[in-house]
Amino acid sequence: MELNELKKFEGATHSRKRVGRGPGSGLGKTSGRGENGQKSRSGASISPVFEGGQSPLFRRLHKRGFSNARFKTVYATINVGELNELFNDGDVVTPELLKEKGIIKKQLSGIKVLGNGILNKKLTIRAHRFTQSALEKIEESGSKAEVI
Repeated sequence: MELNELKKFEGATHSRKRVGRGPGSGLGKTSGRGENGQKSRSGASISPVFEGGQSPLFRRLHKRGFSNARFKTVYATINVGELNELFNDGDVVTPELLKEKGIIKKQLSGIKVLGNGILNKKLTIRAHRFTQSALEKIEESGSKAEVI
């Protein structure tokens, strides 16, 4: 037996379905799609999740699982430039003072000092976090940065 003598078994291949070619073909008129309805139209594709407008199963069931989002640390932020405008030479800037003056609304998880702006005055700044650029500007001006 040679490779050129190999043949497919009978019934192994099927002729292509030619739909919509008259009633004699058995697949004329509606082309095997049934009568009317959404699925009989061209381009119809319904998501397997779609339940005909009824409230879907994933919305009827309650949420399960756990998320750490409730415990995320969010800092109240203030820029170095704002501190320069609001305080005088030699002042000690604390979270309590910032809240008292109404500069920050909520203390949240703490205060974070950002490095936007210029600092010319000598201040003692007490905060929970400092950005690298903020620390550089504070040291340049001769101020002190204290981490709480």
